[in-house]
Amino acid sequence: MARRLAVVAKKVGVSEATVSRVLNGKPGVSEATRQAVLSALDVLGYERPTQLRGERARLVGLVLPELQNPIFPAFAEVIGGALAQLGLTPVLCTQTRGGVSEADYVDLLLQQQVSGVVFAGGLYARADAPHDHYRRLAERDIPVVLVNAAMEHLGFPAVSCDDAVAVEQAWRHLASLGHERIGLVLGPGDHMPSARKLAAARAVAGEVPEEHVARAMFSVEGGHAAASRLIERGVTGFICASDPLALGVVRAARRKGLDVPGRISVVGYDDSALMNCTEPPLTTVRQPIEAMGKAVVELLNARISGSAVVPEELLFEPELVVRGSTAQAPRS
Repeated sequence: MARRLAVVAKKVGVSEATVSRVLNGKPGVSEATRQAVLSALDVLGYERPTQLRGERARLVGLVLPELQNPIFPAFAEVIGGALAQLGLTPVLCTQTRGGVSEADYVDLLLQQQVSGVVFAGGLYARADAPHDHYRRLAERDIPVVLVNAAMEHLGFPAVSCDDAVAVEQAWRHLASLGHERIGLVLGPGDHMPSARKLAAARAVAGEVPEEHVARAMFSVEGGHAAASRLIERGVTGFICASDPLALGVVRAARRKGLDVPGRISVVGYDDSALMNCTEPPLTTVRQPIEAMGKAVVELLNARISGSAVVPEELLFEPELVVRGSTAQAPRS
């Protein structure tokens, strides 16, 4: 017990006597300090005293699919910082191939009595993926906010970048450069943001031949494989559903001896870290990460505080950032 007091006191930056008062329900401690002590107990893995177990922890699960794509650490930084300002402690849950699944993380978070959960890039965006763990959260009335497009039947609020505007900006940019054979490198067929991007491309172009659309996993390798097929079909302008996919397109073009942007132009999506440092610097569509992350936390905190939140989607405007990976279309 004495060691637990010392560890928690050090974690919070208060005296052991203050921690003891919180654990024993004694007066003389501010609410902010009390919550900080309880959060420290949860983070350190100590059980709360019996009389305090009925309360939800001041923990918020932040469930990400990976950390290799820089967009996810960027979202985690913004969301984590905004949560901390509210006295909420983010618990980062990152999936690995063959490791802990999204559903497993939900079970662990429920055991910790979290106050809420934020999902980014999760299975909620895939029509054919299992969604039972989301229903468990809804049944227990756990506040949940999703980042980017989700299946509508889940009934959670979402904060998204407008996929339709993003593709329209990218398509018009490539068309203005004289590209007539524009291709799309998207995620799997049941991926909602990719479906929205494809619909937007068809709306702005009138028609997008199926042979100019390639599906891939969200990785450099996936982009490389997809681009190889489209280059063989004569595509000269590429719109990609992520920056790693776009970097894969650049690599595929170079492996075929084609210059970027001399022969092949590439537009990414996200404007994640270091995209201005690639060779050539990547033209991409920027997600407003700061504004989106803060909106996520505002919605989540409103739900945690007991306010009613309409389960609708907030759409944020993207911005085309033109760099060196796009240029005039090659002359036939």
